[in-house]
Amino acid sequence: MIEWPGRDESLPHLLVVGHHDTVWPVGTLADWPVAEHDGRLTGPGVVDMKGGLAVLEGALALLADLGQRPHRSVRLVVVSDEEVGSPDGRRLVERQLRGAAAVLGLEPPHPDGRLKTARRGSTRVRLTVTGREAHAGNDAHDGVSAVDELVDQLVLVRGLAGHPGTELNAGRISGGSRANVVAGRAEAELGLRFSTVEAQRRTLDNLARLTALRPGARVRTEVLSSRPAWPERTGNPLLRHVRSLAAVLGQQLDGAPAGGAGDTNLPGSRGLPTLDGFGAVGAGAHARHEYIRLDQLAPRIALLAALLAVPLPRLRDRGEG
Repeated sequence: MIEWPGRDESLPHLLVVGHHDTVWPVGTLADWPVAEHDGRLTGPGVVDMKGGLAVLEGALALLADLGQRPHRSVRLVVVSDEEVGSPDGRRLVERQLRGAAAVLGLEPPHPDGRLKTARRGSTRVRLTVTGREAHAGNDAHDGVSAVDELVDQLVLVRGLAGHPGTELNAGRISGGSRANVVAGRAEAELGLRFSTVEAQRRTLDNLARLTALRPGARVRTEVLSSRPAWPERTGNPLLRHVRSLAAVLGQQLDGAPAGGAGDTNLPGSRGLPTLDGFGAVGAGAHARHEYIRLDQLAPRIALLAALLAVPLPRLRDRGEG
């Protein structure tokens, strides 16, 4: 955690969250180096989310050049495991939530520049099936195929995930050893997205109750990481405030919910005033056409600098704590 002092240290801090990990494996830069072409910067992780870290650095540098400090203290948490669900980074973010006036995320905005005002919940689940190996020709009757069991379990899971507010992606499947051996082990990693906390709880409860369909097989469900749904907030005074600052800067800005999840899910789900998408404008996250628009860096830097420097309005009713 890094903290910058504000002009009024008696005020609750402003929390900024981001991450420096990407989905790209080591060595990607060798065949896909960072390059500039026609006003775009391309490369692994430029939009998700190296660009966001650069925007914050630029905003703080701009304030320093103007002889200004943030209005209130700013705390920054940059995690290294966001792309796998922040299994450890979540604790780092959580420690800084107490007393925060608001939370800003440095993830990229929507491709048209809109901020992100809500996020679906997400959970990664591993299904592990244990069977019994046997010779597939001579002793097949002695074996219990973990692969066959896993396939049937995935059909069941697809039905469980068919409820409103739930989406399922079977992202990785592995199992077995050889074509002439009845598979003794198989597993699948599932990515689940949820529109509501209720849908998330219902689906995870159902997955936890999965049992084997074949005698001799065993099924185990393991939650690898989980982020709660961050629902849209009615009225959203923080968004109104940012829109007013953008208008002063000659920018038109709005917000909309996002389909993906991130570290802002946690504060947003708890009712803290939260906005994400303050990073670089671009598109193609997690894809080979990932890019940021260079002409939009200066406007985003100016907007974030203004947000850090200007006093925040009241963002929560007195009854909300």
